[in-house]
Amino acid sequence: MSQKLWAEFIGTAFLLIGVVGSGIMAEALAGGNIAVALLANAIATGCVLYVIITILGPISGAHFNPAVTLVFWLRGEIATSAALTYVAVQIVGGILGVWMAHMMFDLEILQLSQKARTGPPQWFAEIVATFGLVFVILGGIRHRPEAVPTIVALYITGAYWFTASTSFANPAVTIARSLTDTFAGIFPGHMPLFIVAQCIGATLAWLVGARLFRPA
Repeated sequence: MSQKLWAEFIGTAFLLIGVVGSGIMAEALAGGNIAVALLANAIATGCVLYVIITILGPISGAHFNPAVTLVFWLRGEIATSAALTYVAVQIVGGILGVWMAHMMFDLEILQLSQKARTGPPQWFAEIVATFGLVFVILGGIRHRPEAVPTIVALYITGAYWFTASTSFANPAVTIARSLTDTFAGIFPGHMPLFIVAQCIGATLAWLVGARLFRPA
């Protein structure tokens, strides 16, 4: 179990280093072009996801996401105590990843985001984004388990662009991103409804996946 928790902790930390660090670098180099910055941010996030899922998936299942852990708990594949511990280390790892990104770019370590991300379109986007992520994972596990790192990385890279919220799709990521006043941030007061939307999307994907991807 300790290996699994370390894998979840390190993986989630590196996910947030990738998200926040690439956002800081992209914004600094894009010369005010938000589209270029978002493209760089999306590509870097997808690359990090591919790597951490590939190397840590065999250890912990590579959840790195409380919404994913929720679904595997609903599927009966992880015990309640283990699921709660997974979520705790994911949140702590994500926060540490944000602080490490700040340290690398010589920014104030402790921050709160001022970036507004709220409203029904954003919440619906998070339902869609998280549904899609979990749906892709469940479908990949059922049909092409060896391809899961690739399809998850590709999905998130694309979802940065086709969702209004830029696809947080992860409660631990959402909490951590509320602690950075940089390109990837979200105002802490807007965080709770993002998380609610993510849990709704994940649960819907579990319900659909239980029917669509059940063994023949």
